[in-house]
Amino acid sequence: MQHYTFTAQIERDNEAGVYIAYVPSLPGAHTQAKSLDELNVNLKEVIELCLEELTEDELANLPEFVGMQQIMIDR
Repeated sequence: MQHYTFTAQIERDNEAGVYIAYVPSLPGAHTQAKSLDELNVNLKEVIELCLEELTEDELANLPEFVGMQQIMIDR
């Protein structure tokens, strides 16, 4: 069994009242939920589904998540 660790970017959509999550290093891995606990469950499920669709070569060549950076722009 292979072990994978992914980092998710989580945002809150105040208008819709939901949390939205993306896994930058895993194409197609995104979900939403009304609570962070539900979001965590949904993230695990969508990651597992995305991993099932990838070939061994694709799994071996997934991009490495490095981090996020804030950029301030004065306008």
